[in-house]
Amino acid sequence: RMEGYGYYRLPTGAEYRGELWDGMFHGKGELLLPTGGSYRALWDRGVAKEGKYAFADGLEYDEEKWRYCDGYDRRFYTEICSGFKPPGIPQLTNRDPPKIIPEGCYDCGDGFYDPKTRRVFDYKRKFLRNA
Repeated sequence: RMEGYGYYRLPTGAEYRGELWDGMFHGKGELLLPTGGSYRALWDRGVAKEGKYAFADGLEYDEEKWRYCDGYDRRFYTEICSGFKPPGIPQLTNRDPPKIIPEGCYDCGDGFYDPKTRRVFDYKRKFLRNA
């Protein structure tokens, strides 16, 4: 069984970096997600006891002080950090510049879905999977 400090890649593509005990996450560790987000936590025998999630753009989730996109302030996090674009230049996603998605296709986070072929491609047009 794994013990001490180490790295572990899960079948989902997520990676754990931190302390292990008897094959479980135990102590300080960070779970790095394939989407770019991460969850730093204090683990006890595989269960997160306290932790903090950070999105890929650096925005940290705070349950008690969460004011992002709360109904009163609808700005993207990049707009909060960098300000608004000049009039006439829309910002339709938090990513700036946005990923290029072909017309008639849909963004699905890790790429885009083409309804004509029923396939998902990454943003560089490499095949990922059938839908």
